[in-house]
This record gives sequence, C-alpha cells and structure tokens, in this order.
Amino acid sequence: MSDADVVIIGSGINALVCGSLLAMKGQRVLLLERNDVAGGCIRTEELTLPGFRHDTLSTLYPLFVTSPHYAELGPALARHGLRFVNTDAPTALLRPDGSALLFRTDREANVAALDAAAPGDGEAYRRAMQAVEADAGLIFGLLGGELWSWPTIKLLLGEARRRGLKGLAAFFGKALRSTRGWLSQDFVSPAARGLFAPWVLHVGLSPESSMSALMNRLVLFSLEAVGAPMVEGGSDRIVAAFRALIEEHGGAIRTGADVQAIEVAGGKATGVRLAGGERIAARRAVVASVTPTQLYDRLLADVDVPQPVRQEAAAFQYGRGEMQIHLALSSPPEWPDPSLAKVAMLHVTDGLDAVSRAVNEAERGLLPAEATIVVAQPTAIDPSRAPEGKAILWIQLQELPRNGELKGDAAGEIAVPADGRWTEAVREAYADRIVDRLCALSPGLRERIIGRHVISPADLEALNCNLVGGDPYGGLCSIDQFMLWRPQAVPSRHDTPVKALYQIGASTHPGPGLGGMSGYMAARRIAG
Repeated sequence: MSDADVVIIGSGINALVCGSLLAMKGQRVLLLERNDVAGGCIRTEELTLPGFRHDTLSTLYPLFVTSPHYAELGPALARHGLRFVNTDAPTALLRPDGSALLFRTDREANVAALDAAAPGDGEAYRRAMQAVEADAGLIFGLLGGELWSWPTIKLLLGEARRRGLKGLAAFFGKALRSTRGWLSQDFVSPAARGLFAPWVLHVGLSPESSMSALMNRLVLFSLEAVGAPMVEGGSDRIVAAFRALIEEHGGAIRTGADVQAIEVAGGKATGVRLAGGERIAARRAVVASVTPTQLYDRLLADVDVPQPVRQEAAAFQYGRGEMQIHLALSSPPEWPDPSLAKVAMLHVTDGLDAVSRAVNEAERGLLPAEATIVVAQPTAIDPSRAPEGKAILWIQLQELPRNGELKGDAAGEIAVPADGRWTEAVREAYADRIVDRLCALSPGLRERIIGRHVISPADLEALNCNLVGGDPYGGLCSIDQFMLWRPQAVPSRHDTPVKALYQIGASTHPGPGLGGMSGYMAARRIAG
C-alpha cells in the first residue's frame, strides 16, 4: 500500500485492536511495524532450544477476553485460528518457607482458603469483590470510555444523582486508597497479604501507590471471573489471527517499516514518511501507538505543536525496569505444594513488606536483594509449547532499575557499571540470584534446566523503543499522570494538537495491559 484510509504506527495489542475494528467497518488500514516481527510486546520465539516456544514478553490475556470489544473480535479471531487455554487456578503465593496459598476462579473456594489462613480474611475478600460489583458501572465506565467526553459526564451526573455529591466524593476518596492500607487494615494473615500484594506490580504500581488498592481489586476480580487465559501454541498466534482478520478486510501489516516522521499539512496529519524516504498517505487519520517522547521528540520533531505539550512530553515519567528469564526444563518442576503444578502464574515472595522493600530498592537504583519472582507455567496449561514430557518457565522481575539508572546492589554482591547501564555480566549475575532462589524451593530444578535465556531492561529497550529504559508499562502509572490528571501529551481522549492524529498505547488512557482498550476507543472515534 502507498496509501490507506488509516495509517497506524505500531502493531501491538492496541494497534491490532484499532486496525481490526476499523477494517471490519470498511476502512482500509495499514499497520507499520519497525521491527521484523509484528506484535509489539506480543511475540513467541524458540529462545532456548528447538521446540521450546517461549512468550518473549507478554503471556496472559484476562483483560482482553473481558474487554468490550472481545464480543465482536473474539469470534472473528477464532475463525482465524485463535484458541485460548485456561486453568481454574490462575495464581498463587509461594513463600520462602515453602508454604503456599492458591487463588481460584471460584469465590467460595477463595473465601474458604483465606478464612483457613486467618478467620475473617475470606469475608474481607468477599466484601472487596462485592464492592467492585456494586461500583462496576462507574469503575468500568471510567476505565472503558473517553474521560473528557459527554458520555462520561452523563455517567458522573447519573452517579451524583444516585449517590449524592458526598457519596460520589466518598467513592473517589476510597478509590485513592493504597494496597498497603487496604491489606493491612482488612486482612490478618501474612499469606493473604502476600497473595494479593504482588499484583500491583503488573499495573506498574507499588503497594504504597495511590489508587493501587482499586487496581489490585480489579485484577483479582478479572482473574476470578475468567482465570488466566493463554494463547494455545504461543502468543504469536493472536498476532497471526489479527493479521488474517485485517487482511481479510483489505488491510495490511508491514514489518521492517520504520516511521521516521508524521507528515502534517494545514495542521492536519496527512500521512507518514519512512526512514528510507517512502511516503504513505493517510486519507482519514494517522494513529500512533507510541510513547509521548517517541511522538513529540521523533515523529513530530519538525511539526509546529504547542510548546506546553512538548514540555509535558519531555517531563513524562517512566516506571521501573523489568527482566525476564526463560527456562527450558527436561521435565515439569516440582513444588513444595503439589497443587501449584497447575497454577498459571505464581509469585514467590515473603509477603507485603517484601514487595514494598524490593520496589523501594529498585526505585533507589538498586538491584533488590530479594525481588518478587513472577513464575508463569505455560506448559502446565498448554503442553504444546514444549516437546513431550518437557516444560518451560516464564519468569518476570518487575522491581528493577531502568537502564541507565542502575546504582548498586542492595545485597552488596554484584558490581554495577559507573554509567548505570545494564551489561551482560550484571544481567546474568542477577539471573543467577533469581534461579538460585527458585532452585532452593523446587527440588531438582537445577538439574532440570537444559536451556536459559535472560532479557534485561536494556534488552527490552532494544527490542521495542516504547519500552523506555526497560519499562514495560509505557510510563509511570502514578496518580499525577493517570485518569483525569493525564497531561495533554498523553491525552485522555486520544486526540492530539494535530488534527486527524490520534495517540494510543500503554502511555494513554486507560493505561497498560493487554486489553487493547485505547485502540478500541480510538477506533470508535475515527469510525464515528
């Protein structure tokens, strides 16, 4: 294609959702991906050994299957080969002493397990989920719609009439509560606190962050409702299904297409220019699934945009870095509690204080002494991802300094370079620390490891320029650049100072995740 109705920069989940919805409505769409592989943070590769299919970055899709657009896209994607596999035990806590606490897709089972840990904790959990259900219309209305829009204003007016102004103010006050405040006040058992606390890391927050309790509850609510869906055969299958759907409706995805600039005439986006000089016209709109720094420092570098917007983009804050460790195993791992064998994603931590301590160390530029270890077990749910009888582990560490901000090691064991950048030596030494901790908990794990591949924050940034410094969530999700307080450089309505140019992605409302919500919102606006 040398032109299209809508040109979309990027091919991550938001770009794929946006492109598919527009294509299904008759728009001729073209997605441009600078890498050789489409999918953004969705890719599957044989990182360790032949036949072992590792999800290089993202792996679970509860937010996608609970999204408002899944009802429309799900059947179409299924026609093109997308299949989800699941488990009734989406997550669990594994503590250093070997004790475990499982979380299931059954509320009564969860209540019973939590009450067994400490009487009253189960009912505290039930109340938290009932509160989400009671406020679902308002919560999901805010997270699922354009904030500065008439539908949102009508939603808030309706809630004000129903609750009264003081009642509505009380809702927003409670919504600012931190996970630490919620867990410390409502739960007695350290195991219950430890089961829930790590999930704030998956939305780029810490237990002390404002609004983290609300986001924590929403994650738990989603896990209980739909479990931990994974793509059968690997996450790249969802990209293949999206590509087939887009092509079926006359659109296309081009890889190796590095957009150098967005072209603007008369204050309106008219197309893009690739790094090799090729120009592609956009008759209706350009959609950029990028961070604000990518948009304003690179793609709009030569375009006249308001100076305050450029300043906001320059001041946009990014969050902690991430590391991944992918292991190929000769056989499935053993755990102290055999019931962990079918858990999709477990967290290894000593609890709430341990999560807070690791976050604090990372935010001060230190390698945490005892990071929260996220361990997904794809082959426990989808055996097709490894040769028969073998297994893989997907390990994520979300409490790390970004590339360029590494200052030291909280344990005093690993020397770091003076420039603060991640090196291969630091990467492998820190991975050794994590693997050693897992081997201490899983008998025979060290002997089972037949392949290992480690991805540092620096490697993440090299894989995808939107992962600034290795931040996988498109920016710090602090309250000052979230929801109603998002700066104009990451607009809540996904428009920009340039007409017909829309910004989507994890940096924009409603934030990170694999739901594709910002792509859905932009598609609705463009389609009218």
